[in-house]
Amino acid sequence: MTRILIGLILFVLPVVAGAQDFRRQYKQAKEYFDRAQFSQAMDAFKPIMVYDRDNPYPEYASFYYALSAQRLGYTSVAKETFLQMKKLYPEWGQLEEVNYWLCKIYFDQGEYFQGLLMASQITHPDFQSGIKDLKRAYLMNVDDPETAKMMLEDYPDDQEVARALVRALGKQPVHLQETDLIDSLCLRYQLSREQLVSVEAPKPIFRDTYRVALIMPFLATSLDPTPIKKRNQFVLDLYDGMRLAADSLNKQGVKLELLAYDNERNGDVTKKLLQKEELTSADVLVGPLFQEESTAVQEFSLANQINLVINPISNNSEFANKNPFAFLFQPSHETVGARSAEWLSTHEKRKTCMVYYGESVKDSVMAFSFIKRALELGIKVVYAEEVRKDATATILTTLATATEFDEWKNPTQFKLKKDSIGSIFVASDEELIFSKVINSVEMRKDSIVVIGHERWIQNTSVDFSKFERTQVHLAAPNFSALTSTAYVDYRKKYLKKHGILPAEYATIGYEFIMTLGKMLSTYGANFLQTMPEGTQVPGVLTQGYTLQAGRDNGTVPFIVFRGGQLVISE
Repeated sequence: MTRILIGLILFVLPVVAGAQDFRRQYKQAKEYFDRAQFSQAMDAFKPIMVYDRDNPYPEYASFYYALSAQRLGYTSVAKETFLQMKKLYPEWGQLEEVNYWLCKIYFDQGEYFQGLLMASQITHPDFQSGIKDLKRAYLMNVDDPETAKMMLEDYPDDQEVARALVRALGKQPVHLQETDLIDSLCLRYQLSREQLVSVEAPKPIFRDTYRVALIMPFLATSLDPTPIKKRNQFVLDLYDGMRLAADSLNKQGVKLELLAYDNERNGDVTKKLLQKEELTSADVLVGPLFQEESTAVQEFSLANQINLVINPISNNSEFANKNPFAFLFQPSHETVGARSAEWLSTHEKRKTCMVYYGESVKDSVMAFSFIKRALELGIKVVYAEEVRKDATATILTTLATATEFDEWKNPTQFKLKKDSIGSIFVASDEELIFSKVINSVEMRKDSIVVIGHERWIQNTSVDFSKFERTQVHLAAPNFSALTSTAYVDYRKKYLKKHGILPAEYATIGYEFIMTLGKMLSTYGANFLQTMPEGTQVPGVLTQGYTLQAGRDNGTVPFIVFRGGQLVISE
């Protein structure tokens, strides 16, 4: 700020006899300041900063002392002096100028929230232009959209803060940009989208042949098919399904080359594999499946800008959070929870529900995502409980404790009144938990809808007829209708090639590569950057893949038993 209001004060202060020495000292110190001799000015101002009944200059001396320190680069001294002035002289008429310089110091140090706080305390019209310039100059350095969003929450009427948010959003890769938010901010705050959104939409990169590198713990000397079960059989099943899909795509004209590398589930081996030159030309990396070896692959993907799927069967959003080139083939735990709430909102008239979840982190994440979305949709969550494996009897106590009986001693009423809730969401695939819920609901014989996950029907002792009788609906992103033409054709191809029926993971591997082939052929090798958010890729066996902001699958169908058969719940 070129204009210093305080400098005008010098000549209008009353001069009394006892203040002559202070006046002389102050004048000399001010001359040092005006000549940009800031070190001498600090020395000269310092004795005048002390309170004395004959001294009319302590506020002004303190101000110029701090300003001299700031000009010399002694930022901490300047800041501390300005802060002391706010405490010592809260009624001083020129305090807004102190706030102005504190604002600049905070911005210089990257303390944007403190800087904005100082700026909010400045109301004098003479400072508004300077404050606006400060905000515009410094807030352009805010690259994190979440930080800028928090700033706008604190200062919703500040155009410069809104400008900073739009700029931060506009610096993100195209597939991560919140375009609706950008457009609404530009409209509300009268901002130019063209000037602030710097990232241009990338053009798709198409190739004659796409290379997919599989870095996986095969733990096998040979990857040839065999009827003999091996260690890590699920990995070999995944690979068999992937190879069959690659063959199918090649016959359809989508050339896909699979490169398989055994990382032996070893971090050092993984790092050594990443030194292979051919991996830098891969279009997609798949693996290493387990989180312990994933760091090196994440770094390699980010450094070389290669699309990455750590694990095609994982729901862990952490795999994709910090790498714009990584994505999940499966819906994240957060998405499963949110979609479950959305399904209930549209399919269940009674807007009350209960939630049970296990002790694992994934269960908690899914449960709280469900609760958050349910509340947003007007669903009342009347009860939520974390259930330990050794304490699942509490479920029976809550749901199935009878309070009234008929003449044959059959329960007719329960501690939790019949038909008092519409649904129960179970965020766990622990059989001890979901089986207790199903058994309790069956005992009650009321109309509670139970929401779970497709993993419940894998290796469970619960009779499937109970699933049907108790209206169990399952989130099922990997569901394939066994009677569909596509599945029958796939099963025939797999049986012909391997001599056995496809295992679960083989089917997932097949669907993954078929979906990946569609993404590559339609949107290019850089599909994560060229696919618009919300793009739906139809599946071959499943309902497909929907790209969303979290770079996980947004498509989560729900299945139910009807007539002994699993079908999509409409």
